[in-house]
Amino acid sequence: MYVCSCFGVTEKQVKEHAEAGACTPRQIASASKAGTDCGSCVRHIQALLGRGNCPRRELLDRGAPALTAEVSEVPDLSEAA
Repeated sequence: MYVCSCFGVTEKQVKEHAEAGACTPRQIASASKAGTDCGSCVRHIQALLGRGNCPRRELLDRGAPALTAEVSEVPDLSEAA
């Protein structure tokens, strides 16, 4: 079934993006364009995503930072100069 008729995005595609880590309608829009034209599908996308299914949301609910970087992931900018 189509969720977004403007861009032909299906429920299956929205669920696949959610399984890959998209937790919000905005993230689904970034991945598929769904919800970026007329906007009538945004509520359906919200319903498919549900509440509490997002690991980042769980971190925020506990008061932890949602986005963290490991020290090894941060590039050493002093070498670039």
